[in-house]
Amino acid sequence: MLGQLDGKRILIVATHGFEQSELEVPRDKLKAAGAKVDIASPQAGEIKGGDKAEWGRPVRVDKTLSDAKVADYDAVVLPGGVMNPDHLRVNNDALELIRGFFDAGKTVAAVCHAPWLLVEAGIAKGCKMTSYKTIKTDVINAGAKWEDSPVVTDNGVVTSRNPGDLDAFVAKIIEEVKEGKHQRKAA
Repeated sequence: MLGQLDGKRILIVATHGFEQSELEVPRDKLKAAGAKVDIASPQAGEIKGGDKAEWGRPVRVDKTLSDAKVADYDAVVLPGGVMNPDHLRVNNDALELIRGFFDAGKTVAAVCHAPWLLVEAGIAKGCKMTSYKTIKTDVINAGAKWEDSPVVTDNGVVTSRNPGDLDAFVAKIIEEVKEGKHQRKAA
């Protein structure tokens, strides 16, 4: 994995309440593969994750959502947790940024509850996806073709179910980013 993403830049979008492992594992593995990884959030400073029933470790925010530009990155990664995507799915800056990555043909990756963001950004319709089981109906109702697999990829949109799928999730992100731009049909 070392050096596979040299020169690539990846943005992780999160806010308070992200699932600790779903931010830290992709961040650390993507960095180990050579990517420059930034964390963007609605607020500057630090955001706190959740680790099981407790608040987790804080993570430093590199830039606010309003300062993050699609042109500066090769992919966006969206960690889950319940609170994190629930707050972000009503944040227009987050939704516009995510949609911008999709429209630019760049890799868009979402794990656990984060496919809620793909639903809100209008990306789910017609897309093969997976998610955490409790939002399966939301994803299907948005027009996605849901399947119960560790990782599902549809033309650069990468989704996974839960923290147990993170190794497969990150491996697929690396593969998709190396592949480059994806030709997508307008939604």
